[in-house]
Amino acid sequence: MSTTTAPTPTGAPPSDTSAERARRRLPHWVVGVIGGVGLVALWWLGAVTVFSDVGPGNAQAIPTPLDVVRQWGLDGWELYARNLSVTLAEAAQGFLWGNGLALVLSTLVLVVPRLEGAVMQLAIITYCIPIVAIGPLVLIIIGPPPTGEPSGTAVFLAAMSCFFTTVVGALLGLKAADRSTLDVVAVLGGSRLTQLRTVRLVAALPQVLTALQIAVPAAFLGAILGEYLGKVDVGLGPAMINAQNSLNAARLWGFALVSGAVAMIGFLALGAVGRLVAPWSRGTSRGGPA
Repeated sequence: MSTTTAPTPTGAPPSDTSAERARRRLPHWVVGVIGGVGLVALWWLGAVTVFSDVGPGNAQAIPTPLDVVRQWGLDGWELYARNLSVTLAEAAQGFLWGNGLALVLSTLVLVVPRLEGAVMQLAIITYCIPIVAIGPLVLIIIGPPPTGEPSGTAVFLAAMSCFFTTVVGALLGLKAADRSTLDVVAVLGGSRLTQLRTVRLVAALPQVLTALQIAVPAAFLGAILGEYLGKVDVGLGPAMINAQNSLNAARLWGFALVSGAVAMIGFLALGAVGRLVAPWSRGTSRGGPA
């Protein structure tokens, strides 16, 4: 016995399909702007109500957004640029050293599989050791930097902060290669190195780019923590310490917001690079259907 579907009445609106709902969905940047405005509104409301008490030295622990903007104007761009440039140099060097070593060791594991246990143990150790515990030891070994120069301790801790994530992401990506494709390369006489170059690196690219994207804010945070422990006189770390010691909450929050904004910009920028280099990692392809 067959069943028939009643025809749609003339003039009735079409059914609400998932594709149509997706078209009506707000763009990601609009959602981000709405969320940012909501957070600023909550911050402002909390600063003038719950956290409006004045602490020691007639200083308010949580300033309003307007207080932070005023402090930015009083301090001027030079104060932030001088400290930010040093921290960025430390984070960039740590990012290159930590991720470079992680990628080299990860690819070496695919050529010499027996090294996987040692590499993973090294990655876990760097992840589990508290930075505040190893920082003073690194400072003793490397020594304090010259006045106004990047700190070697901050560079080391920045590299250490992003090493584990990149090792795990790279190994997972390199092992995600299609087994049948690897067998074809092996049948044609290809070595492990040939499989790595022609198959595994392409398969691992999306996960490696994601790991590098996560490593950007991790390296930036590691550099700031290294400045706290590295006896430096210039950088976001000592600048926030000085603001805290002088009970200038607005300047302290200003430096903190600048740090978060720079880390977010780096995270989003590397994500955009990843979408250009490996568009298939986001479920899209060039020339494919919209």
